[in-house]
Amino acid sequence: MLPRSQNLETIRQAALKEIERRKRSRAIAEQLKSDFGAFIRGAWPIVEPAMPLIDNWHIDALAIHLQAVAEGKIRFLMINIGPGYAKSIIASVMFSAWLWARRPQTRIIAATYASGLTIRDSVRTRDLIMSEWFTDIFSPDWEMVKSNEDFISNSKSGSRLALSVGGKATGFRADGQIFDDLLNASEKHSEAARNTAKDWAIRTMSSRFNDMRIGWRVVIGQRLHEDDPYGHMLATGDYEHLCLPSEFEPERRAKTSIGWTDPRTQKGELLFPVLFNVAVIAKAKKDLGAYDYAGQHQQRPAPAEGGLFKRSWWRYYDKPELPELWMVIISVDASFKDKETSDYVAIHVYGFHGPRVYLLARRHDHLGFTATKDSIRVLYDEFRPSAVLIEDKANGTAIIEELSREIPGVVAITPEGGKIARAWAASPTVESGGVYLPNEHWAQEVVEEAAAFPNGANDDDVDALTQVLNWQRKNNDLGARARLGGG
Repeated sequence: MLPRSQNLETIRQAALKEIERRKRSRAIAEQLKSDFGAFIRGAWPIVEPAMPLIDNWHIDALAIHLQAVAEGKIRFLMINIGPGYAKSIIASVMFSAWLWARRPQTRIIAATYASGLTIRDSVRTRDLIMSEWFTDIFSPDWEMVKSNEDFISNSKSGSRLALSVGGKATGFRADGQIFDDLLNASEKHSEAARNTAKDWAIRTMSSRFNDMRIGWRVVIGQRLHEDDPYGHMLATGDYEHLCLPSEFEPERRAKTSIGWTDPRTQKGELLFPVLFNVAVIAKAKKDLGAYDYAGQHQQRPAPAEGGLFKRSWWRYYDKPELPELWMVIISVDASFKDKETSDYVAIHVYGFHGPRVYLLARRHDHLGFTATKDSIRVLYDEFRPSAVLIEDKANGTAIIEELSREIPGVVAITPEGGKIARAWAASPTVESGGVYLPNEHWAQEVVEEAAAFPNGANDDDVDALTQVLNWQRKNNDLGARARLGGG
């Protein structure tokens, strides 16, 4: 048996260690309360024990904007990001738990398009809050009062109600709302489904705040359709927009009011290159198709039928059916830098038979000056066109000067009006069924780029197309006026 003095010293040392442990715990708790990004890293193994966290800068982007909502710096936040980037875990599950760690009185309404997803995230939130990790660190002075699958509440009057889109919150109001995936991707073309989601999120839930002056809302998901709820919410001008496309588009760089800017610099730079590398993104493009990829990953939905150029307008041909051509024209949109991150060079070869225009060949690639010239020469030798149309602007001017010395028929085109105006002028030829594409896989790339114009990432094929159609129309008009004796 230890002497009394030694026994007291042992007790004293144990008490001191416990005091230090509690101090460290309080320090950690205060750090996690003040830094949502740190909370995410700490809570990750609790929420996703089977999947180690692969860290990336987009997690911090989500964290600082959600924290800005909690601190009253942002009231309405819209986050558009592709599938698989942990948006639900962070914005719905962890954010809810973190709010209770900071202020357990917080009342939240959380919703998704499907009850199954809603309950999944509600249970995850509940399990995180009731976990040993959470209780050890934050030592909450409150208890869980209700812990149903769709509703949890605590003894400090805080609550989290989980709803599916269209669900009723009669008699229930909240300090804030978290809407995650308001529309099922499989129902994006259903006007009824879109209208239900829009009416519920924008109209019905707009009155479900405890304080209409300061109630906050976080909306997160992918753009699925130009008429989806996200587009309508953004159109109000009320939302801070954190847009994180899977591939960076410099002209659409996200900048927010809290001083954050998308850190990427190169066109096409990936959002999460470790997990979503080039091969994964390429497969997503193949699996989803150009239309769905543009919406879900690039947050840039085009009208289902296309904008200025509808998908149904195009006609197709098999090469054995090609009629005898009256004339062949090469049209070039040149933007050569020979870099993967630069714009494309588009070189189109068109054949004319009466009012019909046939796209015979296409080169579409990142080309340097020499490669662009060589490609034009190869196509010239193969098709022997009547003219080679090159826009006399930027890089095109150098190509014109060089090729004019080598091949006949080079025509310098002075663009009239902006790209959209030129597209409008050319669109009737496509709408009337006058443009034929070959039954080859690359022709669909032309269709999709045209359908997304002017909101697409690229417009090189559109420029090459509109250049030749407007040149044809202008020359036909001149010929008609000359035959009629006009000036």
